[in-house]
Amino acid sequence: MITVEDARALLFDLVSPLESEAIPLAHAAGRILAQDIVATRDQPPFAASSMDGYAVKSSEVEPHAMFKVIGEAAAGRRFEGSVGPGQAVRIFTGAPVPEGADFVVIQEDTEQRSDLLTITDTPGPKSNIRSAGVDFVSGTKITAPRCLRPEDVALIAAMNIPKVPVARQPVIALISTGDELVLPGETPGPDQIIASNTFGLKALLEKAGAKVRVLPIAQDTVASLETAFGLADGADLVVTIGGASVGDYDLVSDVSQGLGMERSFYKIRMRPGKPLMAGRLGKTAMVGFPGNPVSAMVCGYLFLVPMVRRMLGIAQALTPLQRARLAEPIDKNGPREHYMRAILNDTGIRVCDDQDSSLLSVLAQANALLVREPNDPARPAGDEVQYLPI
Repeated sequence: MITVEDARALLFDLVSPLESEAIPLAHAAGRILAQDIVATRDQPPFAASSMDGYAVKSSEVEPHAMFKVIGEAAAGRRFEGSVGPGQAVRIFTGAPVPEGADFVVIQEDTEQRSDLLTITDTPGPKSNIRSAGVDFVSGTKITAPRCLRPEDVALIAAMNIPKVPVARQPVIALISTGDELVLPGETPGPDQIIASNTFGLKALLEKAGAKVRVLPIAQDTVASLETAFGLADGADLVVTIGGASVGDYDLVSDVSQGLGMERSFYKIRMRPGKPLMAGRLGKTAMVGFPGNPVSAMVCGYLFLVPMVRRMLGIAQALTPLQRARLAEPIDKNGPREHYMRAILNDTGIRVCDDQDSSLLSVLAQANALLVREPNDPARPAGDEVQYLPI
């Protein structure tokens, strides 16, 4: 058995950053920017009014000053002339400031009768003008890699960039195995259960940025497993769920090696998730997960999500562990690293009572995995521990 740290290093060796692709801006949110984006224009491209009011010369601004209104400037439609002494231009928010003007008196501080404008209240010190390039200038960069947020998409749009270079989403094929499994919505036989791991992992991987192909359940026969592997052709990563142990019906190892898999490792010194296998099928990475639902999901957080992040070119593939204080005491740990379902709240972190690796209901209540080192001693309430948010 190897450590979690060693397993991650070997798994990272199986994958590498994928190529980039250009996609329409409207589809860029949530994708990973693959190349820097450089603005080719200033924003705003001209000095613009930030308020509705009147554009005048600042040297003439004082209470009771009077001006002749000579025109109007609106957003998208500038005033073509120039503002001279004693003149004003009616202006609206976002409109280009006319030549000759350097101050906008807000309309609340004025009174207009016909074409005569009077400043009725003392204007504040602000000019109410946004200078050209105050938001960004030509040459401003959005640096890669980064996950594009809605705010980033808005900024890219303002830069007038219609297509965005992003990392190609890794394609992951999920194969659940076992005669005991049926899909949700089907009627299970008396000795069957519903396949849950596939759907939990699919949601987890898609949230991390992958495209997921859910393949038909493979039965416990060589022919069925070989067919499933054939359907996974073209994927960047194949994940089998179940059948990775050593029982008479656990055929994944034999079948995958018969298809040419070069095994990287088998078994990790951890719980849950000990019987995990990994290797390479030609150019495709392969990971064989245990079938216990909690084991599969915990291994998804610890191994698959970092692999996806590496394929997307994200520099920090691993989610940093955080620290919290125990709300309740915990017993000593055994010889394997243990990722315990836990609940984190304002009082600290509390380990869930039942850590059986088949209990999805406990996992659904948890929002953290408390990380125990091998042979970690019993700890009292108040001790600081590490955890992984989930």
